[in-house]
Formats: sequence, C-alpha cells, structure tokens
Amino acid sequence: MASAPRSIDIATFINGRKLGPFNYKLIILSWLITVFDGFDMMLISFTAPWMRDDLGLSTHMLGNVFSAGLLGMMVGGFAFSYIGDRIGRRQTIIWAAFAFGILTAATAFAQTYEQLLILRFLDGFAIGGMLPLAWALNIEYVPGKYRSTVVTVIMVGYSLGSSLAGPVTVWLAPDYGWEGVFVFGGLGTIICAFALLFWLPESVRFLASKNLKPNLIAHTLNKVDPSLGATAQDRFLLSDEKQDTSNFTVGKLFTGDLKWLTPLLWMGYIASTLAVYFKANWGPIVYEDLNFSRETAAYVSSIGGMAGAGLGLLLMRFTDGRGPYAVAVYPALAFPMLLLVGLVPMDPAVFLVVSVAATSFVGGAHFGILSIAGVFYPSSIRANGAGWATSIAKVGGIAGPIIGAFVLASGLPIVRSFAILAICPAVLALCAFGIGAVVKRRKAPAAMPVAAQPAPAE
Repeated sequence: MASAPRSIDIATFINGRKLGPFNYKLIILSWLITVFDGFDMMLISFTAPWMRDDLGLSTHMLGNVFSAGLLGMMVGGFAFSYIGDRIGRRQTIIWAAFAFGILTAATAFAQTYEQLLILRFLDGFAIGGMLPLAWALNIEYVPGKYRSTVVTVIMVGYSLGSSLAGPVTVWLAPDYGWEGVFVFGGLGTIICAFALLFWLPESVRFLASKNLKPNLIAHTLNKVDPSLGATAQDRFLLSDEKQDTSNFTVGKLFTGDLKWLTPLLWMGYIASTLAVYFKANWGPIVYEDLNFSRETAAYVSSIGGMAGAGLGLLLMRFTDGRGPYAVAVYPALAFPMLLLVGLVPMDPAVFLVVSVAATSFVGGAHFGILSIAGVFYPSSIRANGAGWATSIAKVGGIAGPIIGAFVLASGLPIVRSFAILAICPAVLALCAFGIGAVVKRRKAPAAMPVAAQPAPAE
C-alpha cells in the first residue's frame, strides 16, 4: 500500500542536515568550473605584455580591452541571472559554461584591436552569468550556517584559476604565444562544461518557490538523503520564505530591510571590485614598470591572488558565525598598508613583501563581500539578487582598468597607484559595518516545523 502524501519542508530538511556527499559533489563541480571562469577572465591581464608587443596595443587600448570584458560580465550578469530565476540554475549555468569556453578559445584568433574588443566583451558576457548562479545553487543546498563558507570555497576556485593564469602564461606563451594560452583555457572550460551537463542538479528550493516539477524535487531530495523517500505526490514547502511565482522586478530587491541592504551591498561591492580589477589587470605591468622582471611580476601577482584566497577562507568561519561585521576586518587592514606602500620609499625586497601583503588583504576583503552577496535574498529572487549585485559591481571593475590607464599615463610616480587604490577598501569597510547593523536588527526566525509530516486532507 502506497504511503500517504506528506508535506515536506525543504528549508527545515536542508537546515537540519550536515554537509554530505551530494553537497561535496556539487561544490567540486562548481569549484572546477569557477577555476576556469577565473582563469579565462584573468588571462588577458597576464598575456597583456605579449599582446602589447605582438598587436601594437597602447596603454589606453589595453585598458579598453580589459574593460570590454568587464562590461560584458556586467551585462551578462543581468541577463543570465534573470534567465536563471526564470528557467532554473542548471540549464543557465551549463549554457554559460559552454559559451565562455568556446569564446575564450576563439580569442586566440583575434588579429586586430577591434576583434579583441568584441571577443572580450562576448567572453565576459558568458563568464558574467556563471558566478552568481553557482553561488545561488550552492546556497540553496546548504544550511544557513555554512552558506558564506561554501560560497568562499567555490570562489577559491576562481582565485586559483586567476592565479594560475600567470604561471601558465609564463609556461606556454614563450613557445606557443599568447594564443596558445587562450586555447588551453577554452578547451579546459569545455571539458568542465560537459561534466556539468552530466552531473549538475537543479535547485530544489528554486523549484519549490516556483511550484515547479514535483517529480524532479522528489528525485533530487532522495539523492540528498535516500532515506527520505519523497514522492511526486508530496507537498513541498519553504517555511523560511513565501512562495513567489510572479516574474522578477527590480523593486523586489528593495523590499523590507533590503532597501538598506541592497544599496550598501552594491556600494561596497563596487569599491571592492574596482580595487580587485585595478590590481589584477594592471598589477603585472605595474611591477614590470617598477623594474621587476616580467616573470617576477607574474609570480608576485599570482602569489597575492592565492594569499587573498587563503585569507578569504579564514574569514568565512567568522562571517558565518558573527555576521557581516567580520567582512570589515580585511579592508580596514588593507587601507593603511596601501597608503604605506604608495607613499613611503622602501627597499625593493621590502616593497614586494609589503605590497603583496596589502593586495592580499584587498583580495581577502573581496571574498568577504561576495560571500554575502546572495545570502540575504529569498530563493525566488536569489539569482537576481546575487546577479544584480555582481553586475552592478562591474561598474567598479570597468572603471578600475580605465582609471589605472589614466593613472599610469598621468606622469605620476607609478608607485602612487597603490595609495590611490587605498580609497576602495576604506569604502568597503564602511559599507560592511552598515550591512552588519541592518542584519543585526533582523528578527530571529520563528521555530521551524518538522521536515516532513502528513499532508492535510483536502
């Protein structure tokens, strides 16, 4: 005899579990694709010296190429986040992965400045849809106390990929040219995209919030916990948020206390992204122009990226336990260190150490703000919440390379760029304090119902 249909509260079910094999598999898949997401996006920074020589690009041309990719990421973030909240996370992530893999490989065939601009914009468009959706998908499968940590673990993949772009460029470019590096990145991405096609799940929270595909919800929940025995006849609930089958509107990002959280998140994210892309795109060239070798410039930039990832991981356990106030720590440390590097003369060896430490705190601070980008939004608009924050932040990303080009071409001592960069972590620290104050005022959620109970009789 078949069991009676039940009401299964997905929120309680997920929040009452520890991370299991299903989560680890999802995290690994997300981590792998974000490795190539970061690698493909940052290739342009490390191949820029070779491109400059080969294609005859000026400093302003390089700045425009950097910004074209970031403009594409901004537009793609809006577009793919909207699609992800309409048709689901899985399909959108897979299409984005295949697209930016193909476009990264295609960049190797650019022969002119104009072709490079177009390809970087299109590649950035596809890349921009990946990260917010990967965050949203993982957030919706883990308990609240692990959300920031899981997002950061995934973003370590992005940071690792960004950092590997330097050594891989040094390894491949001398023999295969900058073109060979882009082919390597594109092919690796396409292989990962096939892995997503076979194994990436859809978000059950998303499906339940839209009242879609109860058979798929049941099948997926049984993969998470085979003992649950969910069926398509069960009723699937989200006790921690309201069901919302209506279309997304921007106004939803400003309802309730989101009217404070969203602007603060956007301002802090813009400042942090400006700093990260300023140092990422111009870092290798800045160090080279400060009379360090091209290889040293590439390795120093990569070390700073990896150190930032390590600091981000360290921070997340505090963010999950103590809230957004923890996000303010690293930018508060980065601010005075960047001023020191930019204004105080130093021995070259000391300069390298202090500058790497300062930029590592900038990277760690960025992990902090991105780890909370989608946490405060309900499932029905989470992809849009994270996607809009990430896309709006690209205003800073687009401005970073352009501002860097003007600073480097202004005649100012190039080392002053570090002091100018210090403004960004100061803004981020203030915004993080503001977010912490708003979140602190949120009421504690009411007690959750049991995860599964018999459905009421009709």
